[in-house]
Amino acid sequence: MNIGQRIDRSYGELSPQEQRAADFILDHLGDLAIYSGTELAQRSGVSKATVSRLFRRLGFENAQEVREHARSLRSSGVPVGGGASGASADLSAHLVREVENLRRTFDALGPDRLEQTTALLVRSRTVTVVGLRNSHALALHLREQLAQGRAGVQLAPLPGQTVAEEFAERDARDAAVVFGFRRRTSGFGRMVAGIASRGVPIVLIGDASARRYAEFAAVWIECPIDSVSPLDSYASATSLVNVLASSVLAARVRESRTRIAAINGLYEELGELE
Repeated sequence: MNIGQRIDRSYGELSPQEQRAADFILDHLGDLAIYSGTELAQRSGVSKATVSRLFRRLGFENAQEVREHARSLRSSGVPVGGGASGASADLSAHLVREVENLRRTFDALGPDRLEQTTALLVRSRTVTVVGLRNSHALALHLREQLAQGRAGVQLAPLPGQTVAEEFAERDARDAAVVFGFRRRTSGFGRMVAGIASRGVPIVLIGDASARRYAEFAAVWIECPIDSVSPLDSYASATSLVNVLASSVLAARVRESRTRIAAINGLYEELGELE
């Protein structure tokens, strides 16, 4: 359990002073990795002995172990903290980090990798886009954008289905785009290996923690999702979706224009758009 869960479980058994320190910790989880035991005591208005006693009650040896615990939570994607937002300094720091994530993403992608990915997405018989948990929204977005320019683009798994149903008849003539951002499901590695074992070339997109699965991919694209806020940012991944889909459109201009015209005509016929 993380420190917040440990406090919740033990809160009723804490002394009033320990509860005071625990309240401060819960309100400042995002800063916990930088506070010493002395600073926590001073800021929460209790003695250092109280803070030390609280840590032991929660299963930690000392403040250093708590700081390491807090750092590991954030690096694994756990949304700890929740400080006030809206200040110009916070917005400036957010912008700097977003720009850095974008730069790193496209530096790593490069023209050659983009060309390789585009070729896979254009020439394949079908494209199956896979995304679970946090990755689902990105997978859905890519599927919708690719479907503007080519047929045979599926999202997996569909509601009520598993990935097996979607790949039972797929082989080397097809392609898969798998999003694998951190806090993945426990069977993610087995799923990627299973898709690859059928000969399906995979474009794997994820943060650095997904690099361990790159051996199963024909193309590996890393998208940093670091953020100054408690939550991961997927701005770089969303921008990558735009680039990939646009590249597919550009690679098959005539076919894409014909398909888009047909879709727009049907929109009008069905009255689906304003």
